[in-house]
Amino acid sequence: MSGCNVVQLRLFGRDPIPAHVLDLVRRGALFVVNHSGGKDSQAMLIVLRRFVPADQLLVVHAELPGVEWDGTADHIRDTIDGLPLIVTRAKRTFMEMVEARQRFPSPQQRQCTSDLKRGPIEREVRRYLAANSRFGGLVVNCMGMRAGESSRRASLTRFRRSERNSKAGRQWFDFLPIHDLTEGEVFDTIRDAGQEAHWVYAAGMTRKSCQFCIMASERDLRTAARLAPVAYRRMVATERRLNFTLSMSGRTLPQITGIAA
Repeated sequence: MSGCNVVQLRLFGRDPIPAHVLDLVRRGALFVVNHSGGKDSQAMLIVLRRFVPADQLLVVHAELPGVEWDGTADHIRDTIDGLPLIVTRAKRTFMEMVEARQRFPSPQQRQCTSDLKRGPIEREVRRYLAANSRFGGLVVNCMGMRAGESSRRASLTRFRRSERNSKAGRQWFDFLPIHDLTEGEVFDTIRDAGQEAHWVYAAGMTRKSCQFCIMASERDLRTAARLAPVAYRRMVATERRLNFTLSMSGRTLPQITGIAA
């Protein structure tokens, strides 16, 4: 890496990889790949492997029992070429969280992200760093958010120091390696690497998150109802019991999908 020209290390000819990221590669930092099994996570890892040595990469997946698409963990294993993988779970499931709160999460209160994904992943990263002193307490936490997904994600900073996680001899940085990629470029990256995206995309989903995500489009909710009928019936029953809709539109799932349950 010492002979690399920062200007030449570009992703699809646009923004160069930040010089401080390349410096962290040279310093032997651990690069953590937050992997959902979705297309953006998959493309992000492919991009990272272009300039981060394999022995500095760790893949971490937060498993979501009961709401995760079938084959997610297997898909991740099949596409990471033997890199170390940690699969972690929160202490309670998504549905247990919903029952405890008597409501589904909202865009303003996304405990599904903070409690079920980010928290468990950060815990495992701290453990891995403590057990592997060769990284010198340096960690670059990589996430697959893209600017093209929403105005909120477009405003995110591509690289920043995490003050919350930088403590006790640990320096933690958050990095968005594919922030500037378009959806088409994401799929091109996967295809050019000789891989395929998770099966849900070919089945009609535009995003691979939870089967019934609070942020999902009506199109994806209709597709999910068709692909995961058992989970759909459980979500509908939960809406009725709690008198609280999964969709922030206030419409019930049957009203959105046109599918009775």
